[in-house]
Amino acid sequence: MASRSEQKQKTRRALLDAAFGLLSVERVFSSLSLREVTRAAGIAPTSFYRHFDDMNDLGIALVEEAGLSLRQLLRKARSRIVDQGTAIDVSVDTFMEYIISHPNHFRLLLREHSGNAQEFRAAIKLEVNYFVTELEQDLVLRAHPSEKAEKELTATDKEFTNLLAESMVVIVFHLGGICLDIPKKERLFHADRARQQLRMLLIGANMLKKAKNK
Repeated sequence: MASRSEQKQKTRRALLDAAFGLLSVERVFSSLSLREVTRAAGIAPTSFYRHFDDMNDLGIALVEEAGLSLRQLLRKARSRIVDQGTAIDVSVDTFMEYIISHPNHFRLLLREHSGNAQEFRAAIKLEVNYFVTELEQDLVLRAHPSEKAEKELTATDKEFTNLLAESMVVIVFHLGGICLDIPKKERLFHADRARQQLRMLLIGANMLKKAKNK
């Protein structure tokens, strides 16, 4: 028999899954009602408030979960990377797997990023910042493998790497937006273009950095 704590977690999970499941090409989170979500989760509307303050609170929890699930996948992907050449391929492939297996997760991140609710915009901005920070750290470690070298990076180096990481995240999120609801053949085409764009960005960034250091 499940404990009270386990049952509470199970119900919370049911609410999150129900909300994700209700999202679609036509439905945005702001169009969902509390009664609709609780009905899909199989619980009474009054039970909702034992887990979330309101629908905005539920929405922010969804954003956090969507961002975390993608970051966890990309972390695992980075652990398989051997060199920078395969880094882009592995990362793009992993991101595309996420889009296919969790379309409503990314749909939420993409749509609410420019939505009307300030809470959502702030939550998604935070998640995007997490992506940029983790990618920035990865770029630094690959360019400066030793801990000593990493600590000796100048403010200019750090700003440059942050800008590069931010630009790469923009390209990948744009890719996700294009590939959400199109046929596989078209997804492969756009994924290949994104790989080329990322490689061009890295090459250009390295050339610019060398020119500045002369």
